[in-house]
Parts: sequence; C-alpha cells; structure tokens
Amino acid sequence: MLPIPRADLKPNTADFERLPLVKPTGFREYDARWLFPEEINLMGLNAVGLGLAQLFTDRGVKRRIVVGHDFRWYSASVKQALMTGLMAGGMEVHDIGLALSPMAYYAQFALDVEGVAMVTASHNDNGWTGIKMGLDRPLTFGPDDMNALKEIVLGGKYQTRAGGSYNFVPDIGERYMADLSNRPKLKNKLKVVAACGNGTAGAFVPQVLEAIGCEVVRLDCELDHSFPRYNPNPEDMKMLHAIAEAVVKHKADVGLGFDGDSDRCGVVDNEGHEIFADKVGVMLARDLSLIHKNAVFVADVKSTGLFMTDPVLIERGAKTLYWKTGHSYMKRYTNEKKALAGFEKSGHFFFRAPLGRGYDDGLVSAIAVCDMLDRAAGSAGAVSAPGAQARASAGSAPGAQGKKTMADLQRELPKTWQSPTMSPHCGDEVKYGIVDKVIALYKGRAAKGETIAGQKVRELIDVNGIRVVLADGTWGLVRASSNKPELVVVVESPVSEANMRAIFADIDAVLGKFPEVGEYNQKI
Repeated sequence: MLPIPRADLKPNTADFERLPLVKPTGFREYDARWLFPEEINLMGLNAVGLGLAQLFTDRGVKRRIVVGHDFRWYSASVKQALMTGLMAGGMEVHDIGLALSPMAYYAQFALDVEGVAMVTASHNDNGWTGIKMGLDRPLTFGPDDMNALKEIVLGGKYQTRAGGSYNFVPDIGERYMADLSNRPKLKNKLKVVAACGNGTAGAFVPQVLEAIGCEVVRLDCELDHSFPRYNPNPEDMKMLHAIAEAVVKHKADVGLGFDGDSDRCGVVDNEGHEIFADKVGVMLARDLSLIHKNAVFVADVKSTGLFMTDPVLIERGAKTLYWKTGHSYMKRYTNEKKALAGFEKSGHFFFRAPLGRGYDDGLVSAIAVCDMLDRAAGSAGAVSAPGAQARASAGSAPGAQGKKTMADLQRELPKTWQSPTMSPHCGDEVKYGIVDKVIALYKGRAAKGETIAGQKVRELIDVNGIRVVLADGTWGLVRASSNKPELVVVVESPVSEANMRAIFADIDAVLGKFPEVGEYNQKI
C-alpha cells in the first residue's frame, strides 16, 4: 500500500523519490492546484488518484472517469501518475489525451462516463499544475467534495482494488469540434481575432470559429508551453492589449481571447477596447432576454451591478441572482436555479439548454458572442445552440435592431467606472483569516454608522468575502482567491471615476493594516 503522503519532502532527496509529497494547501475550494514538483511529486499524484477512486466508492458512484491534460511540458507526466493511482484504485480510465477542460466535460456526455479529472493549471503561470474534478456531470467539485478528498488523501484512507482499466480515446477532439460546429453558419461573415496565448486552445479554437462562418485572424495560436508572449489569461491586461492591437490592425469585428484550458473567453470590441467579462455578460443577457422572456441569469459577486439595474433587462422581465465566485459554485447554482445562463467576471460563462450543457466552455461563450453580433447586424433567426443535445428551437430574434457593432452594443450599456480584477499577494495559509478580519472590520464600521469613502453603507454582502455597497451604488469587493495565494479586489461606481477610486482607497488602506498582504498584480 502507498505510504501516507507527507508535506515536508524536498526535491533532490532520497525520500522525495520514494515517498508521496502532497502539500495540504493544494486542495482548494473547488479544484486542486500545486507547484510541481515543489508541492506535489509523482507519487503524491498516485495518492490523489487512489483518493479519487476511494471517493467514488464512498459516494456509490461507478468508478469510471474521463482524464485529459493541458499543454504544458509536465502535464502529460502529471496525468500519467494520476492515472496510475486511479487504476490502482479500481477506476475505469478513459484517457482523451491533450484536451481543453470543456472537451473533458463534453467527453463525460459523449462517452457516458460519470467522472472527470482534467489535469490543468488553467491560467496559472508555468510551474503550477492542478486537477479539475467531478463525479456528477455537468458539475465539478465543491468544498464538501474537496474536503472529503483531502481527508482521504492526507490520511492515506485509500486502498487498491482490482478491476482498474485503461482506455485511450483518440478522437474526442474531432468529436467535440464537430459537435460545436453542427449548427447553421452565421448569416453575416465576421472577422474575428482568436488569441490563444500559445496555450491548448490554439489546437482547437480557430477551426471551430472558421466552421461556423468566421474569418479568423490567428494570434498566438501556435502551441508553445513556454508562453513566450504572455500567460494565456483573458483577464490579464497584457493579453487583452495584444488582442486590441490585432483587432485594430486587421479591422476585425471582435477579438476573442482564451485561457490555458479554454473554459474562459475574453472580449475586445471592434474599436480595440477591452470589455470586462461581466459587461459582456450583461450584453449577452440583453440579447438572450429578447428571445427568452423573463429569463433568469446568475452573476458572481465580483460582477457589475448592471445585472440588477440595467433598464433593458428590467423591461424584458429578466432576473439576475448573485452568487459566490468560482466556476464550481457558479456552475452548481446556475443548474440548481435552472437559469438560462450564468456569468462570472473571470470569464467563466455557463449556458444551459438550449444553448449548452451547463458547464463552462470558452468556445460556447465565443459562439454566443458571434451569434449576438450576427443578430445585431440585422439577421433574424433562431438562436443557434451548440451541442447535439441542444438542438431544440430557441425562438426567433427580431432583426430590426439595425446593424450594430460590438462597440455600439457596449456603448448602449449604462456607464459605470470599473476596475480590473486586482490581486494582492497573500499566503494560502493566512488569506481566509485576513478576509474574515476585513469582513469584521467593515461590519463594525457599518454598525457604528460610519461613512466609507464619504458615503453611508447601503448593504454588506458577505456570501463570498465582503461586497461593500454604498448609498449611490458604488461598491467594492474583497475576497480570497480560490486557486492562488492572493486576495481579490474589485471596485465599481455607476456615478464617477472619483467615487470608484475613493472606495478603492478605503479598501487599500484597510488591507494596508495587514503585513501579510503584499504587492498587487496591478492597481487602478
């Protein structure tokens, strides 16, 4: 039996080569992330595979699982070690090879398999690895699942079983692309910049966009796991600026950027302006609410207040529910509430039938943006639904809007002043405690009737960190990152840039009281 994992092993030692290393902080709220090999070694990954098999057994779920890996130099090795543990635990493993996260989720449906374990560090820098896991499609693990897995792995509470098997599936990529492409072509040809940051998306995204009728300008679509230009992260301003330059140079209708495992999509308009994903969500909600009356949407707590206050959405009877940030939280809540779609500020979008299968897929999001632009160009017709299970008619969209560009659609939104997502460093071991102290501090100030940034507090939302909402609708959020040693700070004002900066200054001063909080990745 594999020994109980340890957290104190160092590379280039004898014990590192003969014992499993698993750092406990790698088990995050809804997926796993470790520095490889400093925080997990190959034997540690054996232990995680055995632990996953044990969790399936404990939950009474058939021990069948889809496994794929992203394009990093070490991901295939990580996956091989994970699969060894899975098979030792009696799992029937379906290896789909190099893949996008949404491709692995699709494979659960296409192969009729219960589980998924996608080896990916997503948008994290090189050196990171991770696993996105699930045992109840289309959902991925939440905190209860992760805590159960953590207890099994770190306690060595797993056992080997007979019956494990390995099946290589060579054609899931082709089946996935065909599934998304099996739909009517766009009526108005769009020129689209597809930016993949030299990540996994470059092997699949351009082909699908071309198949639906786009003229594709490829930007950093050659796979190169050194990521020579920038990390593939559509929230990163360096990537967004590169997309913007390409859009202007090629006179494209839109720029679309995909992260390392392509479950997120970032958007740049035809004039080269970056559009934060939550604003894209409002634009898509407007478009879809014209077709689906009284539609229900979900937005994460980092997202713009426009989901609640936009007069167009109000007029069309759309309702938006705010929920916890995190792809697993949002995925689960969007499906529980039977919402048409969920929108997360990070760019994870969740489209349910007839538009999708309920999981986050950057390509499905990109197609939704293209369909919105196609309708905005004056084409009447049904909403096209990617995926063979989503072929039901979605109704018809009036084409009487007249021809509008992506920039036009953005300008139609009520004006707000909004920051990018800012992430000051804060260690995994202390970040949640810091946030708890920040929550207590703001609740205490509000209880005393103190003003914040010169205003009274209208509301404190603590479903995920603390969202401080002021009298004029200006708000600021502080929460702990779920997958990196960082805090997350976002601010927005519907009134002025000065008010946005004022609430950021207040939050920044509060965080400055804690020496554990370090430098920001970027500031307004």
